[in-house]
Amino acid sequence: MYNASPHGACSYGMMARVKPIVVTIDGPAGAGKSTVAKQLARQLGYRLLDTGAIYRAVALVAQQRGIAWTDGPGCAEVARALDITFDFVGDTNHVFIAGADVTPQIRTPDISQGASQVSAHPEVRAALLELQRKVGAGGGVVVEGRDTGTVVFPRAEAKVFLIASVEERVRRRVAELVANGRAADAVSTRREIEERDQRDSGRDVAPMKPAEDAVIVDSSTQTIGQVVDSLAALVATRAAVR
Repeated sequence: MYNASPHGACSYGMMARVKPIVVTIDGPAGAGKSTVAKQLARQLGYRLLDTGAIYRAVALVAQQRGIAWTDGPGCAEVARALDITFDFVGDTNHVFIAGADVTPQIRTPDISQGASQVSAHPEVRAALLELQRKVGAGGGVVVEGRDTGTVVFPRAEAKVFLIASVEERVRRRVAELVANGRAADAVSTRREIEERDQRDSGRDVAPMKPAEDAVIVDSSTQTIGQVVDSLAALVATRAAVR
């Protein structure tokens, strides 16, 4: 486990010579990956690549075109032609498909389930692998999403696997849905999270698991600020030019 350090941000600021590196953040749904990755990228001045949003975008476009999420070849065709870009709007990393902002549409529970199904297709993962690696070329990027440290960027200099208790993940997800004006209850949310965990960790292609050299971070009892500061300190150590 890697615990937060109150000196994380200071340690980063004191580094005299650093190189831009690739930082990957993986972990189960609701562990805080998106929030931590966003704040870490902002603190470091890095770009943010949300790989989960890419799969969500594929699920959304497939749905709009009447392509079933169980249709691997059809979803792979969507993936190969996907015109997706990311850009911070204030403190939010917005997602654009063909220039249209689809940030709210890809964050619904329905599309979350669709993304999990779409990401299980080997042909979809293969179609998106080159796109993700191209965005991360040259370092200076925080990459958030499934198998980022094991498959997408196996040579990343800093790999993080963020976890949290099921109870805490359910609490966060319900709060997020309610804040966005959507109905939510703990029982159905817990069922969805557990089903997704089982599907993501049990799939044959790129199952959810930490890389052998990943740092395991439990966010259950830490604030987001504590987690981000500790990871900034970790990045400072890994990015130091020796």
